[in-house]
Amino acid sequence: MKEIEAKEIAKAVAQLCQQANFELGEDVLQAISEARKKEESPLAKDVLDKLIENAEIAREESLPLCQDCGTAVVFLEIGQDVHITDGDLNAAVTEGVCQGYTQGYLRKSIVSQSFSSRTNTGDNTPPVIHTEIVPGNQFKVTVMPKGSGAENMSRLAMLKPGAGSRGIIDLVVRTVSEAGGNPCPPLIIGLGIGGTAEKAMLLAKETLLRPVGEPNPNPEVAALEKEILAEVNALGIGPLGLGGTITALVVHAKMAPTHIASLPVAINLQCHSARHREVVL
Repeated sequence: MKEIEAKEIAKAVAQLCQQANFELGEDVLQAISEARKKEESPLAKDVLDKLIENAEIAREESLPLCQDCGTAVVFLEIGQDVHITDGDLNAAVTEGVCQGYTQGYLRKSIVSQSFSSRTNTGDNTPPVIHTEIVPGNQFKVTVMPKGSGAENMSRLAMLKPGAGSRGIIDLVVRTVSEAGGNPCPPLIIGLGIGGTAEKAMLLAKETLLRPVGEPNPNPEVAALEKEILAEVNALGIGPLGLGGTITALVVHAKMAPTHIASLPVAINLQCHSARHREVVL
């Protein structure tokens, strides 16, 4: 049995909150660079250059990549042979988010009483925590600051089973078209297929953690990702909605078995500032 103190989890979460907000992943930067080579619009090329420059400045000066430092979405993979000591797990994660956003001077964007007073909590808590129990004695923490410009464009549809792949493609293309420049393209499109309504939504968000450009290992799903990407980029929305040939960098899909009467499809759009960091304790 491996023991991990709650305070160590809080410390790790605090560090990850800042790292994720300050440092864009190399996979994302590489994807933006490749997009710049393919982009045909001069204005769009200039926008992509500015995104790369922005990432360099943020990393060098420890500044937020974006003014929207997001909701702190935290994924926990907890080995079944791990024991958390000296504190409550969720409280430790919450404390870590509080410390990270306060000490890193990150914008606090979370409000309580969502439909009425909407009072800012002052420390970007509470986070959204997803917990999975896995074999072994490792404890993996992943922090994803998720901005609302992209998150607000999320969609869930309960399609008829007969809709098939064409129905999924049309749904994604329509969603991106209606979103326009709101989610700050170029996008990473997270797609969850199957399960139930809530399972599909979680699958869609989980795909955003996959290294950018890594296809689904299932050839059929990988082919669907490729086809959706081509049709989305044919929309001409372009970087930041200013027109161009690159509206999305990649489509990441994840599939789960579902009921004979269901075809849940969830779409979670991620902006070009695709921030997340992880550590194994």
